[in-house]
Amino acid sequence: MNKQTLVFAVGIILMATSCKSTKEKNVRTVYTVTTPEVTSTSIPKDYVAKIQSQKNIEISAQEGGILQDIYVDEGQTVRAGQPLFRIAIVGAQQELEKSKAEAEQARIDLQNTSMLASNNIVSKNARKMANAKLSAAMADYRLARIRKQLSLICAPFSGIIGRIPNKKGSLVQEGDLLSSLSDNSSMYVYFNVSEPEYLDYQLHASERSKLPLTLILANGTRFGAQGHFQNVEGEFDNSTGNIAFRAKFFNMNHILRNGETGIVRMNIPVSNAMVIPQQATYEIQDQKYVFVVDQGGYVHARPIKVAFEKQNVFILSQGLSPKDRILIDGVEKVKDGERISYRYKSPNIVLQSVKLKAS
Repeated sequence: MNKQTLVFAVGIILMATSCKSTKEKNVRTVYTVTTPEVTSTSIPKDYVAKIQSQKNIEISAQEGGILQDIYVDEGQTVRAGQPLFRIAIVGAQQELEKSKAEAEQARIDLQNTSMLASNNIVSKNARKMANAKLSAAMADYRLARIRKQLSLICAPFSGIIGRIPNKKGSLVQEGDLLSSLSDNSSMYVYFNVSEPEYLDYQLHASERSKLPLTLILANGTRFGAQGHFQNVEGEFDNSTGNIAFRAKFFNMNHILRNGETGIVRMNIPVSNAMVIPQQATYEIQDQKYVFVVDQGGYVHARPIKVAFEKQNVFILSQGLSPKDRILIDGVEKVKDGERISYRYKSPNIVLQSVKLKAS
């Protein structure tokens, strides 16, 4: 009796296991499909940039001599007309005094000659010659004054003093660099653009020229002020195939300095963009594909062309239509031509969930 009971119990267990296995085989995975979302968006484009002052000049000695005085320090902000350096020009003062005396002598000679000419003692040509000598003497005097004034070098505009390589008492020659001066109130930012991007910009110049630009600094932070396009260089660089664009940024809090580098970011508007989640794609030999699900539930691999890439989504230029249903999960599990069970989810909900996962 115990033996019969045991056999009966084993039979029941085997039947239950068989039924459970059959049910598990009958359960099919239900995949999620959606359609591309057609919307208006913007694409961020980054360009390596060089930052320059809107005014940046070298201050050089206009005459040779001894660097007598330095009135400023490196990095100091100066105003227009403020004295910067004084050079002791050898013989400048003596030359000024000599030319002044010669001009006075020529003036006296002209007075005497004019008196004699009026009494017909000398000819009128003698008076003209005396007048010419006075003009020449006065020109020499003015030139000596200018040379004397060149000893004092003043700031031509307000800005920031750069490095001062020479120290007080140094002998400098005409043309030697004394320092540099930068007007950093606003900054020019230069960045190179490829020929296709340049042509695209020119075709939409009226719109693109008004786009605000963002400057990313070397430490990864965003500069506080936005910039705008100003102009484009006149020719392409044959070695790189690029052309330089120039943007202007107001130097808020005077953070930017001449010679810095950064990244210019431009958000390009794109209308009627076809957007799909990146998880719906797979790649074979640098070609991206999606699985398109037909009316019968069969999946078919289809190549796509990606125009732009944003966080967790692709913007397509070719491969799909707005009505195509694409598989967004289980891409790595199904095979081309396989029939699947699926449920449809609107692209708006799908892309919203993608954004939430990204954040």
